[in-house]
Amino acid sequence: MSSTAVQSPARRSGFGWWKVLVAGAVGAAVVNLIVFAVAELAGASLVVVDAGEEHPITVGGVIGSSVVPLVVGVGAALLLALWKPVFLRIAQYVGSGLALLSVAGPLSSGADGGTVAALSLMHITLGVAVFTTLQLHRRRR
Repeated sequence: MSSTAVQSPARRSGFGWWKVLVAGAVGAAVVNLIVFAVAELAGASLVVVDAGEEHPITVGGVIGSSVVPLVVGVGAALLLALWKPVFLRIAQYVGSGLALLSVAGPLSSGADGGTVAALSLMHITLGVAVFTTLQLHRRRR
């Protein structure tokens, strides 16, 4: 008699898609809140002037601006990757690049130096978070 061994399916290592999204969003928000707190302690005004109107930067704004773009962008990339896995790699670079290009906004604003530095660092943090979040998911595959 021949014996056939029943092999269990290979278990994937790493995080599932929803854990990746949560980890990326929480990580980006926490780092950006730390940047916000340091900027506030350093005396940055944390006010951006747009068309003569002042817009204060708030904790809620930092959280929303950190979480929403990451979840929408990475979520779209994960959905597209179900169709064509190459979208994960493309999204890593395109998403990170867009976040880095968005640094032009704070640099061109009429804010004080501390506010510009804090906002620029927050945009860079988001770019790194997008890249890292998608890398975590790619490792899983």
